[in-house]
Amino acid sequence: MALLREDCPRCGTRNSTFDVAGQNSRGIVEANWVERFELFSICRHCHTGTIFVAENKSYDLREEIQAPGALLKRHGYLNDFMTTGRYISLRDRQIDPAPEFTPDDISAVFLEGATCGSVECWNAAGTMFRSVIDLATKSLLPPADNPEPSKGIRRSLGLRLQWLFDNKLLPVELQELAEAVQQDGNDGAHDGTLTKADALDLQDFTQQLLTRLYTVPGRIRVAKERREARRTGGG
Repeated sequence: MALLREDCPRCGTRNSTFDVAGQNSRGIVEANWVERFELFSICRHCHTGTIFVAENKSYDLREEIQAPGALLKRHGYLNDFMTTGRYISLRDRQIDPAPEFTPDDISAVFLEGATCGSVECWNAAGTMFRSVIDLATKSLLPPADNPEPSKGIRRSLGLRLQWLFDNKLLPVELQELAEAVQQDGNDGAHDGTLTKADALDLQDFTQQLLTRLYTVPGRIRVAKERREARRTGGG
């Protein structure tokens, strides 16, 4: 019987033995041979089930374990040739990624906010979305040696947003949504009193902001590149 040795997330037993009762391949995820699996496993201490995420780390076994049910037929601990540890939890619920063409550093913060929202951690989600807005809008400001805007405006997200709208550096159609976000979530983000509605308002504004700043220009750039390639005979 296939086994796993893992800490049990259900009863807390360290290095518990699990009987692997089911497998589901998620396909090749790296280097054209690293395969990811979800393994339904039963803890021998509390007799409850957990779905662990495991990846093959043995190049020599790559073909053998691709057969349906191959892992279940193996004897001994799968840990010997698989990277394990993570298990399916609430954070694996469907999460909206950052809009297309968003820079990686900003996208990572957005994903953290969306992950917090998926498990109803509204204060954490709101804080992350405000961080995304903060990072994205700082890039729109003139160089620091420019006298405008003032240091206070540069430091304060709320004042900065208003300055960007006043100077037509942000689309005016986003202003009403931005005002609603500031009214509902500005104080709450610092006080830890954000509601679900506050966090979702922040997420909506953040998605629209990133779409305008990165997705629309990115798609236009790609379309222009395709057009130039066609005219030069490249496609």
